[in-house]
Amino acid sequence: MSGTPTTSSTSHTAKMKKDESFLGKLGGTLVRKKKAKEVSDLHEEGKNAINAPMLPIGTDIHPEDTLLEENAERIMLDPTSRENLKFKDLLKVLIDWINSELEEERIIVKDLEEDCYDGQVLQKLFEKLSGRKLNVAEVTQSEIGQKQKLQTVLEAVNELLRPHGWTIEWSVDSIHSKNLVAIVYLLVALAMHFQAPIRLPEHVSVQVVVVKKREGILQTALVTKELTSTTEMMLGRFERDAFDTLLDHAPDKLNVVKTSLITFVNKHLNKLNLEVTELESQFADGVYLVLLMGLLEDYFVPLYNFFLTPENFEQKVHNVAFAFELMQDGGLKKPKARPEDVVNLNLKSTLRVLYNLFTNYKNSE
Repeated sequence: MSGTPTTSSTSHTAKMKKDESFLGKLGGTLVRKKKAKEVSDLHEEGKNAINAPMLPIGTDIHPEDTLLEENAERIMLDPTSRENLKFKDLLKVLIDWINSELEEERIIVKDLEEDCYDGQVLQKLFEKLSGRKLNVAEVTQSEIGQKQKLQTVLEAVNELLRPHGWTIEWSVDSIHSKNLVAIVYLLVALAMHFQAPIRLPEHVSVQVVVVKKREGILQTALVTKELTSTTEMMLGRFERDAFDTLLDHAPDKLNVVKTSLITFVNKHLNKLNLEVTELESQFADGVYLVLLMGLLEDYFVPLYNFFLTPENFEQKVHNVAFAFELMQDGGLKKPKARPEDVVNLNLKSTLRVLYNLFTNYKNSE
């Protein structure tokens, strides 16, 4: 009886030593792994510190940026620009415009980076604006399929825009990598080309961080990108008419042009006992434009089609837009100006609309 406890005690002691030995080995392994990770992290931190000594404050280099191939570059939006109020306003205007255009498709865009990178929204938007159906798969989940769709969409866009002087600031890779600056450049170009009924904020610029790899070292620089200039300059990328040439080369003759246009419109409006003395203000509500089109085309415009005494901005825009429709019905090209510009007393826009009428109806009695 007395020997039994001794054997049990010895066995228990041996088991404890074995467990301690196992735990010790396990602990040693964990410690070594932890130290290895610390060394790896320290190496990565040191590499970033060496590679990017001039990186702007607040900008993070992502792991993929340190893996750039030689002479390759990556462009990132500077964080301070992302918070720029005019830039935020531009994003909101573009998102609202896309949602308005694609309402029938039941597509709702909330974030340009996340919703435009795969080509689906851009495809639908281009098809709606151009009236042209693209030969692409409707739904693509794979990266290869998404890039193929983007390739088709961007080829159609570039073919349309390049002849009008647009610099192509986007690519399949930049759009698919959710480069917000490239996406905005593309949308602004489409909005301007198709004369979207929106007012883009003017003079919107952002700073981007350009990361390049040269001889194994990452070099960084801040570059300013102008996303919008003035509406007039952006529209000027497209075909220029005689009125543009007149303003560019003979601005001193502006008063002569205004006098000629006033004489022209009064020749017809006088038939209704109406008279114009100030072009930019008296055409701003669209009423005289609608009445003038009726006189030039020799028909009566029903009063229920427009607001004879518009009370707010929306009603004035409706009138001017309706007058533009009458012009197109009469065989004229769609005016380069936007209804909103005329309502906002933009003299150049108003003169351009009236000059277009003058060149087409100057011999009408």
